[in-house]
Amino acid sequence: MNNSTPSKDVAVPGLLRPPIVLLAVIALGVVLNLIWPFRFIPSALVLAGPVVVFAAVLLFLLSLREFRSHGTSVRGTERTTTVVRTGPYRFSRNPIYLAFVLFILGLSLWLNDLWLLVALAVFAAFISIMIIPREERFLERNFQPQYSEYKAAVRRWL
Repeated sequence: MNNSTPSKDVAVPGLLRPPIVLLAVIALGVVLNLIWPFRFIPSALVLAGPVVVFAAVLLFLLSLREFRSHGTSVRGTERTTTVVRTGPYRFSRNPIYLAFVLFILGLSLWLNDLWLLVALAVFAAFISIMIIPREERFLERNFQPQYSEYKAAVRRWL
């Protein structure tokens, strides 16, 4: 099968795609905070939030750049054409998901919103249990032994 042919063999074929779940858990955390505000840090620490959000956005953009420079799609609904091992992928097999986690954490600090931390736990569990194992099975099936070597050398998160 050539790479331009649509394939059902993709990493994340379902409707619960990580960016959609990310937006949903952020919305849930913000709505719960509007209904029942629950502050959890002193006001001075709120300033750490924008720094963490900036770091998350930077990590996401660097990760996306690596996918593009290797000519493969970042979307789980499109067929991956290679295992990316450069840039942030030298340190984490999942820097985009790490960026998503940092983004929620940063928003939680910035908005002083404990509900976003609860949402972060839900998001991290979803990614760890539902998405990453499926992606890893796809990569192992399609990129042996390259992915096994990468998996042995680089941690999942950090």
